[in-house]
Amino acid sequence: MDLNKFIFSQKRSDRIRRHLLFWIAWYIYFALLHAANPFGRPEISYFRNPVFTFTESFLQVVPQIPLVYAMLYIVLPRFILKRKYVLAVVTGILFWFFGGVIHLYWFRDFIPWILPQILNARFLENTQRLESVKFMMAIMSTYKGAFTISAFALLFKIGKDWYMKQQRNLQLQKENTAAQMQLLTAQIHPHFLFNTLNNIFSQTQTESPKGSKMIMGLSDMLRYILYEGQKPLVPLKKELLMITEYINLEKVRYGNKLDVHVLIPDKTDEIYIAPLLLLPFVENCFKHGASNMLQNPWISLTLELKDTTLVMKLMNGKAASNGNDLNKQGIGIKNVRQRLDLLYKDKHELQIREDEEVFVVDLHVELIRIENREQAEPSTKAESKIAYA
Repeated sequence: MDLNKFIFSQKRSDRIRRHLLFWIAWYIYFALLHAANPFGRPEISYFRNPVFTFTESFLQVVPQIPLVYAMLYIVLPRFILKRKYVLAVVTGILFWFFGGVIHLYWFRDFIPWILPQILNARFLENTQRLESVKFMMAIMSTYKGAFTISAFALLFKIGKDWYMKQQRNLQLQKENTAAQMQLLTAQIHPHFLFNTLNNIFSQTQTESPKGSKMIMGLSDMLRYILYEGQKPLVPLKKELLMITEYINLEKVRYGNKLDVHVLIPDKTDEIYIAPLLLLPFVENCFKHGASNMLQNPWISLTLELKDTTLVMKLMNGKAASNGNDLNKQGIGIKNVRQRLDLLYKDKHELQIREDEEVFVVDLHVELIRIENREQAEPSTKAESKIAYA
């Protein structure tokens, strides 16, 4: 077995086995510790009554499980990783308090009742404890046993997540390097591209005003992709303007056959977003929705800004006989999912679903506000003219 692959595997079966191994190891340690310190009953210490010791130890570990997972899957992701430390401390204290109450009931009432049900009477001789001892056992199991195993679990979880994030970053860097190399070897030089578009634009201004407008829009899009697309963050206003340009070009191509409704926010002051994050969703609407509908193709795009949270609802009609290309995880959607997980981890919600006659994309992403533009990467000085040189 590849140990590294097993530890970091996301398969459900491997995850279950990892958790089982974790609890088995903790149970063995806890049972040995219990044998060494039998809480005032030397008759059951050091394996003098191993059946009773290991059974009681198992029952003592059981109430620690919900407390550990509460810390692991509630306090850690919702508060600690989001740097809400005060809420993390308050929530942790509440969990410890309720955990102590559960442990107290467990040791005082449940264990004394269940042990005679599952063990022979000869294993129960000289095992009765005073109420004060049961109370102390509950306290120790909560504030020592559960605290220790929670700390171990949190350390393992944080270490595993950190390693996986580092590996994900390395993979994305490799993919980005490979993509840049392909681009460098295959792309047309920007000077040639924009100068050629400028010449075509000059020719079409008098002969075909409609064509010149399309060339202008295409030029602006290419300039945005080539220059703004290299930056880590761009003003949301520029990103929305680029999407509008793309939709306008598609509307010209479809003519009156396409019904498009677009609603975008007017004010996006000081809000920044990773470039080209929204375009793949809009592009898919045209590619896999409108282009496949023979009658009445339609697209609806609504973008709202709630403080710094961008809410996008994107819908498009589809032919009833077509499968959902969005669900098939095409390269564009797969890449944007990876970028969202990397750049906006725990700060976004994405749902893509297919109904009988409509594709729906719901995206909530928490952006940032940059009041001082010098904090953002300086933008390339590319004016809105078509001429590049």
